[in-house]
Amino acid sequence: MQRRFKSALGTMCLGLALPLALAGCPCNLPATVAFVDIQQYAGMWYEIAKYPVIFERGLVGVTAEYTLLDDGTVRVVNRGFRGDFDGEESSIEGKATIADPVTNAKLTVQFGPIPLGLFGPNYWIIALGEGYEYAVVSDGCRSTLWILSRTPQMDGQLYDEIVSWLAENGFDTERLELMPQLELPG
Repeated sequence: MQRRFKSALGTMCLGLALPLALAGCPCNLPATVAFVDIQQYAGMWYEIAKYPVIFERGLVGVTAEYTLLDDGTVRVVNRGFRGDFDGEESSIEGKATIADPVTNAKLTVQFGPIPLGLFGPNYWIIALGEGYEYAVVSDGCRSTLWILSRTPQMDGQLYDEIVSWLAENGFDTERLELMPQLELPG
């Protein structure tokens, strides 16, 4: 039996989202990328690093797979393994809708019956490799942060450049936590 966990897509805990929605975001909004080709963005992403989130506690090898559907929504499947790579697989399926059709860089992601999208887009693509080889995702209040890659490992120099860029743009990079990933054979 698979256990469920919340996604690496930047869904906010309801307990955080409600006060933020009522009080307004107490921080500078991050800038998103100018445009995202959702078709090119679709596919498998490996989580390289993140701000710690309770719904990923104890997981390794976390991935997110996005599939563009005929109705313009995106099917989201997130997976990870409990404890180690031989542990039980944990997964959850959700749906994303494009909240900013001009840029496609802000999405509203929902898992299960809780309509987190009520509080606005919760998945902001703030950096993207020219060839869509990496992505950096946050939310409007900078409370979540993920560094994603098309491969399980990211070049160390590229990772350092992304972390430096994040620091220059007001993100607390001391909070970043690396995600263990298996190396692909070959």
